[in-house]
Amino acid sequence: MEIFFTILIMTLVVSLSGVVTRMLPFQIPLPLMQIAIGALLAWPHFGLHVEFDPELFLVLFIPPLLFADGWKTPTHEFLHHGREIIGLALVLVLVTVVGIGFLIYFLVPGIPLVPAFALAAVLSPTDAVALSGIVGEGRIPKKIMGILQGEALMNDASGLVSLKLAVAVAVGAMAFSVGGASLEFFKVAVGGLLAGIAVSWLYGKSLRLMSRWSGDEPATQILLLLLLPFASYLIAEHIGVSGILAAVAAGMTITRSGVLRSAPLTMRLRANSVWAMLEFVFNGMVFLLLGLQLPGILETSVAAANADPNVELWMLFLDVAMIYFALIAVRFLWLWSMKRLSLRFLKKRPLEFGSFTTRELGIASFAGVRGAITLAGVLSIPLLLNDGTPFPARYELIFLSAGVILFSLFAGVIMLPILLRNVEVGDKSLSRKEERLARSATAEVAIVAIQKMEERLAADSEENIDDQLLKEVSSRVIGNLRRRADGRNDVESSELEENLERRFRLTALRSERAELYHLRATQQISNETLQKLLHDLDLLEALLIEKE
Repeated sequence: MEIFFTILIMTLVVSLSGVVTRMLPFQIPLPLMQIAIGALLAWPHFGLHVEFDPELFLVLFIPPLLFADGWKTPTHEFLHHGREIIGLALVLVLVTVVGIGFLIYFLVPGIPLVPAFALAAVLSPTDAVALSGIVGEGRIPKKIMGILQGEALMNDASGLVSLKLAVAVAVGAMAFSVGGASLEFFKVAVGGLLAGIAVSWLYGKSLRLMSRWSGDEPATQILLLLLLPFASYLIAEHIGVSGILAAVAAGMTITRSGVLRSAPLTMRLRANSVWAMLEFVFNGMVFLLLGLQLPGILETSVAAANADPNVELWMLFLDVAMIYFALIAVRFLWLWSMKRLSLRFLKKRPLEFGSFTTRELGIASFAGVRGAITLAGVLSIPLLLNDGTPFPARYELIFLSAGVILFSLFAGVIMLPILLRNVEVGDKSLSRKEERLARSATAEVAIVAIQKMEERLAADSEENIDDQLLKEVSSRVIGNLRRRADGRNDVESSELEENLERRFRLTALRSERAELYHLRATQQISNETLQKLLHDLDLLEALLIEKE
């Protein structure tokens, strides 16, 4: 019963955190608010203690969130930025593990070299969800954000695989060699991608078979879609490859395969709504759980530091700041090096970094905030080695990881708004031009299809449709489409007409809804009729509001 109440309280806190954030007289990012609320709830005075199981956390929260990110990631843009993403998500992770690992070894007393590499590995993944929560959607230029999102999708896996190898060496489960580690890394990464693609392909096949046997039942199809990221993750982990990359690959494959594109309308609409709700709840839970762990981490670390004669507590706080600034420096220097490399040696096909200004390099550097994957990774470090002795400096690793997470979030809150001031996010005129082009092209195709349908219906004797009625209806529909197709010639007039028409339609729909409730209140229609007509109005209103 205690677990049930804890889940209810956490869900309530997540749902109210956004309201509290908007009510404050000053602006604070939602992730920081959720972390702060979690820390307050876990403080000894309140006593809401949630046992953090890293394995359960990785299975429950990470697969659906990464699947959703993979689903929303445009595959063409992801592949277009493939070299930049590999440079950050793979090569930079390895540079970070080695460079920051040696720094931690020399900087922090009591941390041996291999655990230092483990800490550097767990600090290497960035968190795009935390970044969006800090700066808001659409604040970072698209050319930067596309690369950062792709990096965050991939470096979770590379960082955790590096951590796994470092921990295996530390506990004595394997002997380290560059060749063996590289082969293991390649096997785990490629195997995870292939596993995710295979599971997603099987889902598409099963969805088509179910549609053929049981019809278009959206509830069953959505339930299978919800299970897909967990199935991808668990199957991949079971065969010894990356479950994180499997979840990402499954999400991206769903987009490319066209499974959802050919799915029934009801299923697509409900799936989008369900995933939007799950993303909100799970993202909030992740940051709330992070906050709930902080008092316990601080209390344990303080007690352990006081008992350790080689460690001063104030030095741990100083180490957090030094490690974070070292991470920023390594990231900035790597981005700058890739820019110089692109300008000097890749003139025919330059990297996107070649066009980055110094300010944009700074944005990309401070945008590398750390989040829940880092905390889950460091808490997954075992308590004991294979010989039964305690894992060296485990409390220091946890304290430093939690400190760097918070430091990166606060640094992002301070620095990113400064760096983003007066930065052009994107060419809005280009977006409007693309939208007009798409509307015009689709309208032309639709007109041709309607004309062919009109000819077919006129020639079909079984339809028995009056020619005048057929002509009148098709002309009315074609007239609306023709105005949309010709809107590119008079852009302002076309947009004004569309906005005015939308406002009239919304006013009409809301009046119809009010009248339906009145008819039901006066017992002139049944509840079944009310619900059916309300559903139709809701779909129409959702379409109109989506265009605003």
